[in-house]
Amino acid sequence: MFLLNGNRLQLDVPFTHDDIQYPANWLRMASQEDRAAIGITEVADSIRPDDRFYWVDGNNQGTPKDLTQLKADWTKQVNQIAYSLLFTTDWMVVRKAEVGTDIPADTVTYRTAVRAAAVSNRAAIANAADFDAFVSVVTALNWPTVTA
Repeated sequence: MFLLNGNRLQLDVPFTHDDIQYPANWLRMASQEDRAAIGITEVADSIRPDDRFYWVDGNNQGTPKDLTQLKADWTKQVNQIAYSLLFTTDWMVVRKAEVGTDIPADTVTYRTAVRAAAVSNRAAIANAADFDAFVSVVTALNWPTVTA
C-alpha cells in the first residue's frame, strides 16, 4: 500500500498533492524514485482485523466491538446452532411421543452431546474475562458431529 503524509493512496484513483493533480494510473506508472520524491512511501498491507470482532476502517485498523454486545450476539448464535443441529432429528422425538417408536441410541447420544455443547459454549462465552479471552473462546467453539 502507498502512504502520503500518513494517508493511504488507492491504486487507480487520482489524487492531489501540493496543488498538483495526479492521474489515476500515476502510482502504477511512476518509479520508486518518483514516488519518493513527493513523499510517497510503500508499506506492506496490514492484515485486516476480523470483522466479527472489530470495526474496521479504510486503513485496516480495527477497533474492538462492545464485549457485552458480542457476548449477547454469540450466545444467540450458539442457541441457533444447537437448534439447527437438533432440528434434523426432532421428528424422531415427535414419533416417539406419538407412536412409541424408539429413538436410535446413537441419536439420543448425539442430541445429548449437542445440548451439553450448547451449555458449555454459552458458559465459556459468559465467563470470558476480557475481549481477547472472548475471541479465543468463540474461535474454538466445539460441536459434536453425527456418527451415523
